[in-house]
Amino acid sequence: MTTWNPHLPGVVTLPDGRRVRGRGLSAGMPQGELAPEFALYLTARPHSEPGWESRWVRWPDFRLPRDTDDAVDAIRDAYSRAGSAKVEIACAGGTGRTGSAMAMLARLAGIPSADAVAWVRAHYRPRAVETRRQRQWVARTPLR
Repeated sequence: MTTWNPHLPGVVTLPDGRRVRGRGLSAGMPQGELAPEFALYLTARPHSEPGWESRWVRWPDFRLPRDTDDAVDAIRDAYSRAGSAKVEIACAGGTGRTGSAMAMLARLAGIPSADAVAWVRAHYRPRAVETRRQRQWVARTPLR
């Protein structure tokens, strides 16, 4: 089992102990210790990076995912993998879409839906989950 060093930038320890890293793609491609084993990319256009397995969800900037079922399935997959692998969630800036997915991960780890945005803002980035619609999506979307 490998896991993230909790002191690395963007690494969040979920309430159940799993660690996930949030990253903005604009920060560049990670290498060495910073490379994930699996990445979930939340972008308007397909994205992948060489060196690790990844999954892409069509999710335009400042909006909601184009397919909620696909997004929830991908977030559940990332959550499951985070139990034994270095998983990262990434979008262009690492705040809105990534924050929304991180809040959903927090819900999967036991945080109530009404508290997930506040939790991710306290543990990841203060401005995570940027729009009102993203906040509503986090609170209202069933995790199936």
